[in-house]
This record gives sequence, C-alpha cells and structure tokens, in this order.
Amino acid sequence: MGSPVRELAEATPATRDRYIDLLRVASLGTVVLGHWLMAAVTTEGVGNLLAVVPGLQLLTWALQIMPVFFFVGGFSHALSYRSLLRRRPDGSTGSVYPSFLRARLQRLLRPTMVFVLVWGVAALVVQLLGGGGGLTGVTLRLVTQPLWFIGIYLAMVAFTPALLKLHDRYGWGAFAALAGAAAAVDLMRFAAGVPYVEFLNFAFVWLAVHQLGFLRADARIRRPALLAGAGLAAAVALVALGPYPLSMVGMPGERISNMAPPTLALLGHGLWLVGAVELLRAPGARLVARPRVWRAVVAANGLAMTAFLWHLTAMLGVYGAMTALGLPLPEPATGAWWAQVPVRILAAVALTAALVAAFRTFERPVRVVPTGAERGAGAVSALGVALALLGVLGLSMVGYAGLLEGRTALLIAFHVSAPAAVAMALGGWLLVERAGRRAGRGAAGVGWRGWGGTGGSGQRP
Repeated sequence: MGSPVRELAEATPATRDRYIDLLRVASLGTVVLGHWLMAAVTTEGVGNLLAVVPGLQLLTWALQIMPVFFFVGGFSHALSYRSLLRRRPDGSTGSVYPSFLRARLQRLLRPTMVFVLVWGVAALVVQLLGGGGGLTGVTLRLVTQPLWFIGIYLAMVAFTPALLKLHDRYGWGAFAALAGAAAAVDLMRFAAGVPYVEFLNFAFVWLAVHQLGFLRADARIRRPALLAGAGLAAAVALVALGPYPLSMVGMPGERISNMAPPTLALLGHGLWLVGAVELLRAPGARLVARPRVWRAVVAANGLAMTAFLWHLTAMLGVYGAMTALGLPLPEPATGAWWAQVPVRILAAVALTAALVAAFRTFERPVRVVPTGAERGAGAVSALGVALALLGVLGLSMVGYAGLLEGRTALLIAFHVSAPAAVAMALGGWLLVERAGRRAGRGAAGVGWRGWGGTGGSGQRP
C-alpha cells in the first residue's frame, strides 16, 4: 500500500486544473520566504530589510505574490459554489450558502483557531510570569500580523455568491466596476482629502483581484499578455507620477502604503501578476503533470495553511534561540548578516516542519453535501463569518503584547482588545460550523479531496 499522498495524487481526476494548485502552493511559499528574508532582527528590535536597502524594494514587484493567491481563491470559490448548487437535492438555495461557507472555511478556520488559542494561552502564561519584554514582547506583537490575510480571505468567501451572480451577468463589467470603485476611492483620498475613505479599498482592490479568478474559471482571460502589460504600465505610471511608493509591501514608518490600505497601484500590480502567471500556464501545466512534481504539490497543499500560520513563530523562535545561545545578531545587510541567511532559513524550515507535524491534523478536510437547510441557517452563517472576520482582523492589529494591560487597537470604528478579538473569532467559527452542519452532513473520504475540502469540486481546466 502506498503513502496517502501518493494515493491521493494518483486519484486526482483528469479534469483537475493542477496548475491552479501549483500557483496556490507557490504563492504561499513565496510569502513565507519573503517574510523570512525581510525580517531584520537585532538586539534593538525587528526591522525590515527593504528599509535598510531601499534598492531591494523593486523586487516586491515580483515577490509580492499575494494577489495570485486571491486570484486562485476566486477560481476555486466559483467552482465550489457552482458544484454545491448542482448537487443540492431539492432545488432550494437556502441550503447552499451555509454548506458553502463551511466547506470553504473549515480548513482555514480550524487551524487558525488552534493557532489563536495556543498563542493566547502562551501569551497569558508569559505575562503572568512577568515576561513580555525584549524579543518576547516583539514576538507577541508580530506573530498575529499575518492573520490580516485570513480576514480578507473570509470576506472573499462570504461575498462569493453575490459577486458570482454579478460576474455571471456582467462578466468583465463586474471587474471593471470594482476597479473603478478602487480608483474613485484613491481619487477621493489623494485629491479631495476625504478622511477614512481609503479603508474601502480593502474590499474593492482585493475583491477585484478575486473577480479575476471567476473570469479564469470561465476561461474568459483570453489575452494574458495584454492584461499583464496593462497592469504593469498602470502600476509604473501611478508610482512614477502619483503619490504611491515603490514598494508593493508595507514599510515601517511610511506615510503612504500600497498595502494597508491597498491602492490602485497595488491593483495594477495584481493585474500584472495575474497576466504573468497566465502566460506561464502551459509550461506550468507540463511541469505539474510530472508525477513527482504533482505528489509534491499535493503534499504541500495538505499543510500549506498550517505552515503559513506558524512560519513567523518559527522565524522568531530561531532568533530567540540565537539570542539565548549568545550567538551574534549582525547588523542587517552586512556581509556577516548575509552569511547567516542560509543557516537561519534552514533552521526556520526545520522548526516550521516540527510545528506543522504538531498541528497539521486540524487542516484535514471534511466533505460537505447540502441536504436542505433549517430556517435561519443562512443568517447564522453570515453572522458567523462576519464575527470571525472582525475577530481575526482585530487580532492581527492588536497582537498579544500588553494582554494584561488591556492594550487595544482601532478596528474600523471601534477599539478591540486581544480577548475580545479572540472571542469574536472563536464565536464566529462556531456559528459557521453549527449552521453548516445543520445545512449539510459531513462525509469523510469520498472522492478526490483537494485543498478546498469540497470533495469533487468539479475543478476543470
């Protein structure tokens, strides 16, 4: 009998678009590697290598790969939702939304809630014992920051049914409307000085990229070179002539960021990346058709979210171990610093692998089949995903430092503490699970189960 990964790889349907799975793994892997490389840790704190060597900021135009992950998400969400619609037994629509949310979010929220609770307990113990200073305090503040990505992804899943209807009716017009809204927000922000309007682009920019995934699912991206060229030209013009910074990732102390909140320049960057990966589709498909490569992709997809959640823990753990052992922390970008990079990354890989081994069981999928929802299940699901989104975003902003002092951060229009954020995230997840279980029964191990956890999701080229 072969390994589970080999069996799953060999059972992959011929209709599966394996290139999409490759893009998912590659994009998350690039983000992880980028975080490990950009961290400039010294005895005085944690900085950013891109701020130390500004010339390296140009590399973010290739390595800020998160738009590709959200593009892949749009593709997968469209196929998953349509698959559930086809499989509903009674023709009703009430059963689909709760089942869809649970199916798409179980492998996202379960490992996330474990991460949140483990770090919450650890932070409480550390601070009760009088710790929380130095690198430990920095760690408690930083480890939750990547959760912003989880919050944005939750919003994408929640809005998929409504945005998919707009896509089915208007196609590229729906994308154009979101892109136009993003442009209007930046115009009001920079030309008219309208306060707080920029936060709307957390929705408009990322949902526009997500909408490109719907177009990919329907084979409507027919000129990827034009898409890449237009996106790159727009991003270059906006950075060269407008108020936008060069870096496509956030920089410490910057007055304007392309990431937080997202800007029209970042949307142009997203178009360029989506067009680029579509241009590489044919050679990428040939690569992933090789059995060994496909087995590696399947294995990586099975633990990708767990690795993403814990990779900063691993990196900061490596620096903590170096400090505890009395090893030097050279000044960033010096020769000694660069010489340490391979060793630090190998150590971070090893520690991430250990953490994945400990927590990957929470990423296992459960197949969901719609069976007819009870009254109110859709509303419960919507409330659950909204609470989970606010909780996760709030925790990404406030972190676990200052837990006992009641430290808060401003989330949209209200201040949120770490305990409140954890309560919202956990409560929201439980509501999504409860409503999803009422709307559909779980059945393990039926058919081919990909990263999305919907069994036969109908994914096709």
